[in-house]
Amino acid sequence: MRLVISWLRDFVDVQASPGEIAGTLALRGFEVASVETLPNHETHPELPDGVIDFEVTANRPDCLSVMGLAREVATAFDIPYAPTHVTGGAFVPDGESDRIRVTIEDAELGPRYAGAVADITSAASPAWMTSRLQAAGVRPISAIVDITNYVLIERGHPMHAFDLAKLAGAEIRVRRAKKGEVITTLDGVERKLDEEMLVIADRDRAQAVAGVMGGAASEVSASTKSIVFESAYFKPASVRKTSKRLGLKTEASSRFERGADINGALAAIERAIAIMEFIGAGKVSGPIVDRYPSPRQSLTLHLRRARLASLLGVTVPDADVTRILDGLGLTVRAAGDGWDVAAPTFRVDLVREIDLIEEVGRHYGFDRLASTFPVLTQPASPPDPRIARDQLVRRVLTAAGLSEAVTFGFIEAKAAALFDADAAQTVAIANPLSAKFDTLRPLLIPGLVDAVAHNRRHGRPNVGLFEIGTRFTPQGETRAVALALTGAVTEHWTGGARDADFFDAKGLVEALGAALGLPLQFETTTVPYLVAGRTAAVLSGGTRLGVIGRVTPSIVDERGAPKQDAVFVAELDLDAAAAAAPAHAGSVRPLPRHPFVVRDLSIVVDAALPAEIIRGTIQAAGAASTLASVGFFDRYQGKGVPDGKVSLSLRLTFQADRTLTDAEVQAQFDAIVAALIRAHGAMQR
Repeated sequence: MRLVISWLRDFVDVQASPGEIAGTLALRGFEVASVETLPNHETHPELPDGVIDFEVTANRPDCLSVMGLAREVATAFDIPYAPTHVTGGAFVPDGESDRIRVTIEDAELGPRYAGAVADITSAASPAWMTSRLQAAGVRPISAIVDITNYVLIERGHPMHAFDLAKLAGAEIRVRRAKKGEVITTLDGVERKLDEEMLVIADRDRAQAVAGVMGGAASEVSASTKSIVFESAYFKPASVRKTSKRLGLKTEASSRFERGADINGALAAIERAIAIMEFIGAGKVSGPIVDRYPSPRQSLTLHLRRARLASLLGVTVPDADVTRILDGLGLTVRAAGDGWDVAAPTFRVDLVREIDLIEEVGRHYGFDRLASTFPVLTQPASPPDPRIARDQLVRRVLTAAGLSEAVTFGFIEAKAAALFDADAAQTVAIANPLSAKFDTLRPLLIPGLVDAVAHNRRHGRPNVGLFEIGTRFTPQGETRAVALALTGAVTEHWTGGARDADFFDAKGLVEALGAALGLPLQFETTTVPYLVAGRTAAVLSGGTRLGVIGRVTPSIVDERGAPKQDAVFVAELDLDAAAAAAPAHAGSVRPLPRHPFVVRDLSIVVDAALPAEIIRGTIQAAGAASTLASVGFFDRYQGKGVPDGKVSLSLRLTFQADRTLTDAEVQAQFDAIVAALIRAHGAMQR
């Protein structure tokens, strides 16, 4: 919101500089984007002298106007809020017009609509109006359009003007769009409407998309003789949904979707008529037609004196409480232990007592609030165990050289489909921000692959990323960790670099398993988005936790990375991992007091036999109390090994809570060899 200082002074007699005004409001919770002094004011005093650009939060639509910010300035500087602008124009009654008929057919989406007919002239907008509009970032067009834009900026209430001669039947109907109905909006684009959208129509067709943009068919032009001013209120959710579905964001929609003042519609149209007559651009013809079937009353809130002091940590004098709330346009009445406060309809953010406390705290001054600890009435809740788990995962992966990525929880449906997300297992967003964010992610991998592609497009040859985040399915949410690798493993002075491979990703998963106290197993599997033969499922105790593998080149190319890049990914379900973890996982155990015994074993088995199957056979045959670990340290194919076979060398470590004898170790060793021969036809070398 660009606040023109000379415009502000129409409402409050503040003599501070633009910088002082900006600084004062910044201390009261407003974000100031820029402060600009306009040099032409020195030689032309009638021109604006300065502009402050505010970033207004979504909960304060009233501050998307000069009047709203003027109330804040008046309260902050403790000066009267007293509009001084003179517009001329006589009082216009409301009633029935013999020139336009207004009907509300959908009071849910359009609860108020006011219209007035005016006969216009060819008068141009005066310099004071066009200069203010330009300073506020609005391009002057014509007197009538400039008036509607002027009221929009001044009062925060969007308006529109129709060419009366172009309205079939001299009629306005506030209704939902018909199935398949189309309209060409003022930007010249033909837009298809649906039955959830509210339109302003004449007898025959839609003439405007309610709260978003008018239609080209009834646009005010140089040949227009009579107009219909529109000032209305539309349901915020309806305008927001319509704006996003049409991909059409306007100054009007940005205000209506946040919540305009339903009781400000009549005042806005009266202001427009007054300006029109003051500048000689036209004259109203007949009364204002105001359709308001269910008038809305101000919300009354109770503010407790003790609660105010408790939350702010300081006792605010009653006089200051009344001054602040009165200055902001609220009606305050003393009531026993505090005050009854009527929140006007232009303050859509005031719905609870805490909201009033925030207003008092802002304008009393955050700098005057003592630094105190809140009073605790009960012990703090223990931290969520997932926090410590996620921190552990983060430490392990960053220590392994990966960088943490944070991607969107929304992805496009096309990306979800590429990564084998069954449409029945995805959650579509009913009102997406755009087509690229129309689905809640069922996996973390798609976002990481896109992040890898982004890095590769920007010249990063070696990328290692991980992300901890939430996944979504119709059954609910799960917490997961995913990682992605491409390029070379970090080069070291002791040797050259090499390309990352499947086993690098597998090693990272094994490091996670060790940190989480999970015994992991790996088995071959098939996943459509991963390369066959370079894919494994990750299990623990029979529970499937996730997958590891290389992303297919076609998907890598589709997501924007070079097709020749080998991108290795892994994803683990952290919630399932926590459930599968042994009871003693994470507990502290003393170092072994007794020596271990190492035996090496070389066997010849089928080359297609996965090493994990062999490991499982050995662990099943060995005594759980003595077989401490199984490791592979050599793999050989060639001379002396039959075709289709492979020689594997393993290192078996035995250890117990006592000193093992050679006979005990040998018995275990023989049992393992026998199990390998029996299960896999292994030959000992």
